[in-house]
Amino acid sequence: MREQARPWRVRLVNLFEVLDPDTLFRRATGVSPEDLYNKRLARGWTLGLAQELALFQLLIRAGHKTITNRLRRHWLKTQPDLVVSLVPNFNRSMYESLRSALPSSGYVTVLTDFADYHSHFWIEPNQIQHFICGTAKAAQQARVTASKQATIHKTSGMILGPQFYSDLEIDRATEMRKNGLEPDRPTGLVLFGGQGSKIMSTIAEELSDVQLVLMCGHNARLASRLGTMKAAAPRLIVNFTTNVPYFMSLSDFFVGKPGPGSISEAVQKRLPVIVTRNAYTMPQERYNTVWVLEQGVGVVLKSFKAVRQGVAEVTKRLHELRENTKRVRNRALFEVPDILERIL
Repeated sequence: MREQARPWRVRLVNLFEVLDPDTLFRRATGVSPEDLYNKRLARGWTLGLAQELALFQLLIRAGHKTITNRLRRHWLKTQPDLVVSLVPNFNRSMYESLRSALPSSGYVTVLTDFADYHSHFWIEPNQIQHFICGTAKAAQQARVTASKQATIHKTSGMILGPQFYSDLEIDRATEMRKNGLEPDRPTGLVLFGGQGSKIMSTIAEELSDVQLVLMCGHNARLASRLGTMKAAAPRLIVNFTTNVPYFMSLSDFFVGKPGPGSISEAVQKRLPVIVTRNAYTMPQERYNTVWVLEQGVGVVLKSFKAVRQGVAEVTKRLHELRENTKRVRNRALFEVPDILERIL
Protein backbone atom coordinates (compact mmCIF):
# COMPACT_ATOMS: atom_id res chain seq x y z
CA MET A 1 0.00 0.00 0.00
CA ARG A 2 2.89 2.36 0.73
CA GLU A 3 4.63 1.51 -2.54
CA GLN A 4 1.40 2.19 -4.43
CA ALA A 5 1.03 5.54 -2.62
CA ARG A 6 -2.48 4.72 -1.46
CA PRO A 7 -4.02 7.83 0.16
CA TRP A 8 -4.60 6.06 3.47
CA ARG A 9 -3.10 6.20 6.94
CA VAL A 10 -2.52 2.57 7.87
CA ARG A 11 -1.87 1.50 11.45
CA LEU A 12 -0.59 -1.99 12.25
CA VAL A 13 -2.11 -3.10 15.56
CA ASN A 14 -1.09 -6.04 17.75
CA LEU A 15 -4.40 -7.30 19.15
CA PHE A 16 -2.80 -8.70 22.31
CA GLU A 17 -1.31 -5.30 23.13
CA VAL A 18 -4.84 -3.88 23.09
CA LEU A 19 -6.31 -6.68 25.16
CA ASP A 20 -3.40 -6.97 27.59
CA PRO A 21 -1.76 -3.52 27.74
CA ASP A 22 -0.18 -4.30 31.10
CA THR A 23 1.45 -7.47 29.67
CA LEU A 24 -0.03 -9.58 32.47
CA PHE A 25 0.39 -12.73 30.36
CA ARG A 26 4.11 -12.08 29.86
CA ARG A 27 4.61 -11.28 33.55
CA ALA A 28 2.80 -14.44 34.61
CA THR A 29 4.50 -16.81 32.14
CA GLY A 30 7.74 -15.03 31.25
CA VAL A 31 6.91 -15.04 27.51
CA SER A 32 4.49 -13.33 25.16
CA PRO A 33 1.65 -15.37 23.59
CA GLU A 34 3.45 -15.23 20.24
CA ASP A 35 6.74 -16.46 21.74
CA LEU A 36 4.96 -19.32 23.52
CA TYR A 37 3.30 -20.36 20.26
CA ASN A 38 6.60 -20.22 18.34
CA LYS A 39 8.44 -22.27 20.97
CA ARG A 40 5.77 -24.95 20.82
CA LEU A 41 6.12 -25.16 17.05
CA ALA A 42 9.91 -25.40 17.32
CA ARG A 43 9.61 -28.31 19.75
CA GLY A 44 6.86 -30.04 17.79
CA TRP A 45 4.35 -29.77 20.64
CA THR A 46 1.29 -29.65 18.40
CA LEU A 47 -0.54 -32.83 19.39
CA GLY A 48 -3.90 -32.01 20.93
CA LEU A 49 -4.09 -28.46 19.55
CA ALA A 50 -7.67 -29.05 18.36
CA GLN A 51 -8.76 -29.66 21.95
CA GLU A 52 -6.75 -26.67 23.17
CA LEU A 53 -8.34 -24.49 20.50
CA ALA A 54 -11.81 -25.48 21.70
CA LEU A 55 -10.82 -24.50 25.25
CA PHE A 56 -9.29 -21.24 24.01
CA GLN A 57 -12.48 -20.33 22.19
CA LEU A 58 -14.49 -21.14 25.32
CA LEU A 59 -12.32 -18.71 27.29
CA ILE A 60 -12.83 -16.04 24.62
CA ARG A 61 -16.60 -16.48 24.87
CA ALA A 62 -16.42 -16.32 28.67
CA GLY A 63 -14.43 -13.08 28.48
CA HIS A 64 -16.46 -11.62 25.61
CA LYS A 65 -17.81 -8.66 27.55
CA THR A 66 -14.39 -7.63 28.89
CA ILE A 67 -12.72 -8.10 25.50
CA THR A 68 -15.44 -6.13 23.71
CA ASN A 69 -15.25 -3.25 26.18
CA ARG A 70 -11.48 -2.92 25.78
CA LEU A 71 -11.74 -2.99 22.01
CA ARG A 72 -14.59 -0.47 22.05
CA ARG A 73 -12.41 1.97 23.98
CA HIS A 74 -9.61 1.40 21.47
CA TRP A 75 -11.88 2.16 18.48
CA LEU A 76 -13.24 5.31 20.12
CA LYS A 77 -9.68 6.48 20.73
CA THR A 78 -8.27 5.66 17.29
CA GLN A 79 -11.37 6.34 15.11
CA PRO A 80 -10.67 3.96 12.18
CA ASP A 81 -12.73 4.20 8.99
CA LEU A 82 -11.99 0.56 8.21
CA VAL A 83 -10.77 -2.31 10.39
CA VAL A 84 -9.00 -5.19 8.65
CA SER A 85 -8.62 -8.35 10.72
CA LEU A 86 -5.85 -10.84 9.95
CA VAL A 87 -6.43 -12.94 13.08
CA PRO A 88 -8.88 -15.79 13.79
CA ASN A 89 -11.01 -16.45 16.90
CA PHE A 90 -11.55 -12.80 17.89
CA ASN A 91 -13.64 -11.59 14.94
CA ARG A 92 -16.94 -11.61 16.83
CA SER A 93 -15.49 -9.42 19.60
CA MET A 94 -13.78 -7.06 17.17
CA TYR A 95 -16.85 -6.73 14.96
CA GLU A 96 -19.36 -6.19 17.79
CA SER A 97 -17.13 -3.67 19.57
CA LEU A 98 -16.63 -1.72 16.32
CA ARG A 99 -20.37 -1.72 15.59
CA SER A 100 -21.02 -0.40 19.09
CA ALA A 101 -18.33 2.30 18.96
CA LEU A 102 -18.33 3.36 15.29
CA PRO A 103 -21.39 1.97 13.45
CA SER A 104 -20.41 3.53 10.11
CA SER A 105 -16.89 2.03 9.99
CA GLY A 106 -16.27 -1.00 7.79
CA TYR A 107 -15.03 -4.40 8.95
CA VAL A 108 -13.05 -6.85 6.83
CA THR A 109 -11.70 -10.29 7.70
CA VAL A 110 -8.82 -11.50 5.54
CA LEU A 111 -8.49 -15.27 5.93
CA THR A 112 -4.78 -16.09 6.10
CA ASP A 113 -5.53 -19.82 5.98
CA PHE A 114 -6.44 -21.80 2.88
CA ALA A 115 -9.76 -22.70 4.53
CA ASP A 116 -11.79 -22.01 7.65
CA TYR A 117 -11.35 -24.61 10.38
CA HIS A 118 -14.91 -24.42 11.70
CA SER A 119 -17.53 -21.82 12.53
CA HIS A 120 -16.25 -19.04 14.80
CA PHE A 121 -12.62 -19.66 13.82
CA TRP A 122 -12.46 -17.24 10.86
CA ILE A 123 -16.02 -16.85 9.62
CA GLU A 124 -18.70 -15.56 11.98
CA PRO A 125 -22.23 -16.39 10.78
CA ASN A 126 -24.25 -13.29 11.74
CA GLN A 127 -21.99 -10.38 10.86
CA ILE A 128 -22.69 -7.95 8.01
CA GLN A 129 -19.10 -7.50 6.92
CA HIS A 130 -16.56 -8.29 4.19
CA PHE A 131 -14.58 -11.53 3.87
CA ILE A 132 -11.47 -11.86 1.69
CA CYS A 133 -10.79 -15.50 0.81
CA GLY A 134 -7.67 -16.81 -0.90
CA THR A 135 -9.06 -20.14 -2.13
CA ALA A 136 -12.26 -21.44 -3.71
CA LYS A 137 -12.74 -23.63 -0.63
CA ALA A 138 -12.67 -20.66 1.77
CA ALA A 139 -15.02 -18.64 -0.45
CA GLN A 140 -17.46 -21.56 -0.58
CA GLN A 141 -17.32 -21.88 3.23
CA ALA A 142 -18.05 -18.16 3.56
CA ARG A 143 -21.06 -18.43 1.23
CA VAL A 144 -22.46 -21.24 3.39
CA THR A 145 -21.58 -19.91 6.86
CA ALA A 146 -21.58 -16.11 6.67
CA SER A 147 -24.58 -13.84 6.81
CA LYS A 148 -26.48 -13.52 3.52
CA GLN A 149 -25.77 -9.80 3.77
CA ALA A 150 -22.01 -10.31 4.06
CA THR A 151 -19.84 -9.57 1.01
CA ILE A 152 -17.33 -12.21 -0.09
CA HIS A 153 -14.25 -11.33 -2.14
CA LYS A 154 -12.10 -14.02 -3.76
CA THR A 155 -8.37 -13.52 -4.33
CA SER A 156 -5.95 -15.77 -6.19
CA GLY A 157 -4.06 -16.92 -3.08
CA MET A 158 -2.47 -15.94 0.21
CA ILE A 159 -0.77 -12.59 0.81
CA LEU A 160 3.00 -12.92 0.30
CA GLY A 161 5.85 -10.50 0.84
CA PRO A 162 6.74 -8.35 -2.20
CA GLN A 163 10.17 -10.02 -2.38
CA PHE A 164 8.54 -13.24 -3.62
CA TYR A 165 7.44 -11.48 -6.80
CA SER A 166 10.90 -10.33 -7.83
CA ASP A 167 12.92 -12.43 -10.26
CA LEU A 168 16.44 -12.62 -8.89
CA GLU A 169 18.99 -11.94 -11.61
CA ILE A 170 21.66 -14.36 -10.45
CA ASP A 171 23.79 -17.08 -11.98
CA ARG A 172 22.39 -20.04 -10.07
CA ALA A 173 25.38 -22.32 -10.61
CA THR A 174 27.82 -19.63 -9.48
CA GLU A 175 25.75 -18.83 -6.39
CA MET A 176 25.47 -22.52 -5.49
CA ARG A 177 29.22 -23.03 -5.71
CA LYS A 178 29.73 -19.89 -3.64
CA ASN A 179 27.59 -21.50 -0.92
CA GLY A 180 29.37 -24.86 -1.07
CA LEU A 181 26.66 -26.60 -3.09
CA GLU A 182 26.98 -28.68 -6.27
CA PRO A 183 24.90 -27.22 -9.13
CA ASP A 184 24.16 -30.58 -10.73
CA ARG A 185 22.63 -32.17 -7.60
CA PRO A 186 18.88 -31.93 -6.84
CA THR A 187 18.61 -29.61 -3.83
CA GLY A 188 15.98 -29.55 -1.14
CA LEU A 189 15.16 -26.51 0.99
CA VAL A 190 14.08 -27.48 4.53
CA LEU A 191 12.15 -24.72 6.30
CA PHE A 192 9.96 -24.75 9.42
CA GLY A 193 9.34 -21.07 10.10
CA GLY A 194 11.42 -18.56 11.99
CA GLN A 195 12.15 -20.90 14.91
CA GLY A 196 13.01 -24.05 12.97
CA SER A 197 11.88 -27.41 14.33
CA LYS A 198 13.52 -30.41 15.94
CA ILE A 199 12.04 -32.59 13.17
CA MET A 200 14.69 -31.08 10.91
CA SER A 201 17.23 -33.39 12.58
CA THR A 202 15.17 -36.41 11.55
CA ILE A 203 14.88 -35.08 8.01
CA ALA A 204 18.64 -34.45 7.84
CA GLU A 205 19.35 -38.00 9.03
CA GLU A 206 16.93 -39.59 6.56
CA LEU A 207 18.36 -37.49 3.70
CA SER A 208 22.04 -37.81 4.54
CA ASP A 209 22.91 -38.28 0.84
CA VAL A 210 20.64 -35.48 -0.47
CA GLN A 211 21.94 -31.95 -0.95
CA LEU A 212 20.02 -29.69 1.45
CA VAL A 213 19.62 -26.05 2.41
CA LEU A 214 18.61 -26.19 6.08
CA MET A 215 17.03 -22.95 7.32
CA CYS A 216 17.13 -22.81 11.11
CA GLY A 217 15.77 -19.31 11.76
CA HIS A 218 16.50 -18.06 15.28
CA ASN A 219 17.22 -21.60 16.54
CA ALA A 220 20.99 -21.47 17.06
CA ARG A 221 20.99 -24.76 18.99
CA LEU A 222 19.37 -26.53 16.06
CA ALA A 223 21.86 -25.01 13.62
CA SER A 224 24.74 -26.20 15.80
CA ARG A 225 23.32 -29.72 16.03
CA LEU A 226 22.76 -29.95 12.28
CA GLY A 227 26.30 -28.68 11.70
CA THR A 228 27.78 -31.64 13.59
CA MET A 229 25.83 -34.30 11.68
CA LYS A 230 27.71 -36.36 9.11
CA ALA A 231 26.38 -36.23 5.56
CA ALA A 232 27.32 -37.76 2.22
CA ALA A 233 26.09 -34.70 0.31
CA PRO A 234 26.80 -30.99 0.68
CA ARG A 235 24.77 -29.05 3.22
CA LEU A 236 24.14 -25.35 3.65
CA ILE A 237 22.97 -24.33 7.13
CA VAL A 238 21.32 -20.92 7.25
CA ASN A 239 20.53 -18.92 10.37
CA PHE A 240 17.73 -16.36 10.49
CA THR A 241 17.42 -14.34 7.29
CA THR A 242 14.75 -12.33 5.52
CA ASN A 243 16.22 -13.34 2.16
CA VAL A 244 14.29 -16.61 1.86
CA PRO A 245 13.60 -16.13 -1.89
CA TYR A 246 17.34 -16.19 -2.59
CA PHE A 247 17.78 -19.61 -0.96
CA MET A 248 14.63 -20.88 -2.68
CA SER A 249 16.24 -19.87 -5.99
CA LEU A 250 19.10 -22.28 -5.20
CA SER A 251 16.70 -25.16 -4.51
CA ASP A 252 14.59 -27.62 -6.50
CA PHE A 253 11.96 -28.63 -3.92
CA PHE A 254 10.66 -27.65 -0.49
CA VAL A 255 10.37 -29.76 2.69
CA GLY A 256 8.42 -28.33 5.61
CA LYS A 257 5.18 -28.04 7.53
CA PRO A 258 1.94 -27.41 5.63
CA GLY A 259 1.56 -23.79 6.71
CA PRO A 260 -0.33 -21.49 4.31
CA GLY A 261 2.59 -19.06 4.10
CA SER A 262 5.38 -21.56 3.52
CA ILE A 263 3.40 -23.55 0.93
CA SER A 264 2.42 -20.37 -0.91
CA GLU A 265 5.97 -19.00 -0.87
CA ALA A 266 7.43 -22.26 -2.19
CA VAL A 267 4.85 -22.55 -4.96
CA GLN A 268 5.37 -18.88 -5.91
CA LYS A 269 9.09 -19.66 -6.35
CA ARG A 270 8.17 -22.79 -8.38
CA LEU A 271 9.28 -25.33 -5.77
CA PRO A 272 7.22 -28.52 -5.44
CA VAL A 273 6.48 -29.21 -1.77
CA ILE A 274 6.86 -32.20 0.55
CA VAL A 275 4.63 -31.87 3.62
CA THR A 276 2.97 -34.15 6.16
CA ARG A 277 -0.54 -34.69 7.48
CA ASN A 278 -0.99 -36.59 10.74
CA ALA A 279 -2.17 -36.17 14.34
CA TYR A 280 0.50 -33.48 14.89
CA THR A 281 -0.72 -31.32 11.99
CA MET A 282 -2.39 -28.19 13.29
CA PRO A 283 -6.15 -28.46 12.69
CA GLN A 284 -6.38 -25.24 10.67
CA GLU A 285 -3.61 -26.48 8.34
CA ARG A 286 -5.04 -29.92 7.47
CA TYR A 287 -6.94 -28.70 4.41
CA ASN A 288 -3.68 -27.25 3.05
CA THR A 289 -2.47 -30.77 2.32
CA VAL A 290 -5.66 -31.43 0.33
CA TRP A 291 -4.96 -28.27 -1.66
CA VAL A 292 -1.41 -29.44 -2.43
CA LEU A 293 -2.75 -32.67 -3.93
CA GLU A 294 -5.63 -30.97 -5.75
CA GLN A 295 -3.24 -28.51 -7.39
CA GLY A 296 -0.67 -31.22 -8.11
CA VAL A 297 2.17 -29.19 -6.60
CA GLY A 298 3.72 -31.75 -4.26
CA VAL A 299 3.38 -34.87 -2.15
CA VAL A 300 1.84 -35.43 1.29
CA LEU A 301 3.42 -37.92 3.70
CA LYS A 302 2.13 -39.46 6.91
CA SER A 303 5.46 -38.80 8.60
CA PHE A 304 8.83 -37.29 7.80
CA LYS A 305 10.30 -40.72 8.52
CA ALA A 306 9.12 -41.41 4.96
CA VAL A 307 10.76 -38.26 3.59
CA ARG A 308 13.18 -40.31 1.48
CA GLN A 309 10.25 -41.78 -0.48
CA GLY A 310 8.81 -38.27 -0.80
CA VAL A 311 12.06 -36.91 -2.25
CA ALA A 312 12.28 -39.85 -4.66
CA GLU A 313 8.75 -39.16 -5.94
CA VAL A 314 9.28 -35.41 -6.26
CA THR A 315 12.60 -35.70 -8.10
CA LYS A 316 11.08 -38.29 -10.44
CA ARG A 317 8.12 -35.98 -11.20
CA LEU A 318 10.04 -32.72 -10.90
CA HIS A 319 9.19 -31.33 -14.34
CA GLU A 320 5.48 -32.17 -14.01
CA LEU A 321 5.21 -30.71 -10.51
CA ARG A 322 7.08 -27.55 -11.51
CA GLU A 323 4.74 -27.03 -14.45
CA ASN A 324 1.81 -27.34 -12.05
CA THR A 325 3.26 -24.65 -9.76
CA LYS A 326 3.38 -22.30 -12.77
CA ARG A 327 -0.39 -22.64 -13.13
CA VAL A 328 -0.88 -21.22 -9.61
CA ARG A 329 -0.87 -17.48 -10.26
CA ASN A 330 -1.07 -15.82 -6.87
CA ARG A 331 -1.55 -12.03 -7.07
CA ALA A 332 -3.24 -11.56 -3.69
CA LEU A 333 -0.70 -8.97 -2.52
CA PHE A 334 -1.89 -6.66 -5.30
CA GLU A 335 -5.55 -7.70 -5.27
CA VAL A 336 -6.25 -7.00 -1.59
CA PRO A 337 -5.46 -3.23 -1.71
CA ASP A 338 -7.82 -2.91 -4.69
CA ILE A 339 -10.56 -4.68 -2.72
CA LEU A 340 -9.99 -2.42 0.29
CA GLU A 341 -10.18 0.64 -1.97
CA ARG A 342 -13.57 -0.47 -3.31
CA ILE A 343 -14.82 -1.05 0.24
CA LEU A 344 -13.61 2.38 1.39
